[in-house]
Amino acid sequence: MNLHEFQAKQLLRERGLAVPDGVLVERPEAARDACVQLGGTRWAVKAQIHSGGRGKAGGVVLVDSPEQAESETRRLLGSRLVTLQSGPDGLPVGSVLIERPTAIARELYLSLLVDRASERLLFVASAAGGMDIETVAAETPERILKVALHPVVGFQPYKARRLGFGLGLDESQIKALGTLMDGLYRLFVDTDASLIEINPLVVTDTGELLALDAKITLDDNALMRHPALAALRDPSQEDPREAAARAHDLNYISLDGNIGCMVNGAGLAMATMDLIKLQGGRPANFLDVGGGATAARVAEAFKLILSDPKVASILVNIFGGIVRCDLIAEGIIQAVREVGVSVPIVVRLEGTNAPQGLQLLADSGLALQTAGELDAAATLAVEAARRGIGASSNTVEEEGRP
Repeated sequence: MNLHEFQAKQLLRERGLAVPDGVLVERPEAARDACVQLGGTRWAVKAQIHSGGRGKAGGVVLVDSPEQAESETRRLLGSRLVTLQSGPDGLPVGSVLIERPTAIARELYLSLLVDRASERLLFVASAAGGMDIETVAAETPERILKVALHPVVGFQPYKARRLGFGLGLDESQIKALGTLMDGLYRLFVDTDASLIEINPLVVTDTGELLALDAKITLDDNALMRHPALAALRDPSQEDPREAAARAHDLNYISLDGNIGCMVNGAGLAMATMDLIKLQGGRPANFLDVGGGATAARVAEAFKLILSDPKVASILVNIFGGIVRCDLIAEGIIQAVREVGVSVPIVVRLEGTNAPQGLQLLADSGLALQTAGELDAAATLAVEAARRGIGASSNTVEEEGRP
């Protein structure tokens, strides 16, 4: 789960870490009062969306009067901001953060993340922070500094000294960096985060370190331990289908293809998508209905898949281990009749009671194609998507079936 910038900064502020003073506004008229409250003669108006690259997309602007702040706030609120990271549809702007500008001497980059390769938490830093950090990482990776944290001892001050020397900081700034890194580490562990990113981390004209922007991603699987953090979720920033899937305990991720996938088990779902690609198709989604799939859950899964207008065919791939294939077949038949599926459906069942399940599908009178092998099922789904028409009869492909 991603947090907005203002939410991330509040968590940093609560732990005594330096961030700019800011005021969140949700109405254009409130922008003037925010400027007066902050004081000064210049302000930054920052759109709050779950995406980087806001500055290049016009989502972060500097203004010289409260009237201009109100005008820019009015322009942003209710709009959809399209950035390099948001996708072509952009993300809706429901609030803006107004801050006083900071006199910047240098821009740095600092993040803390889970490095699965080393099985460690990893601090990543660079002296080339700011909007082009992705380009720096791609073109000059030698400018990226890394230090790993041992899971037993956690953060140790010498880690900050190592990064500080690499960033060209002086003694007092390295001490401040150590305080910041220690605070970020504790925040990371306390909130079950998967990423904390400070970009840019600025050195001000007076030599202080300040988190000018902040991004925090939390582990969805641990939110049950953090109800206060879970309440910070902003559904408007998420794919509506993914939000609906979460409400029905389904694991769904929208993709850009046209072949809908319904699978039980994350590993099997990945293999299914790989085979679709191998056969020249493109999966429209990742959808894991789980090991305890029921007719009701299958029906909701069909609704999710069909809510994507790009879907031209559906591949159902179920391995009956915990769940029986005949029960899954009954669920599929019930769901197809209830939802009114109008695109071709290919079903592959394997495992417990698979023959009985396939027979139920064959006797259903529905335009379903069945396959005994995953390769054959993927081929049928890709061909059906290319034709764009439904199956004319029930066809049970038994060739090669063990």
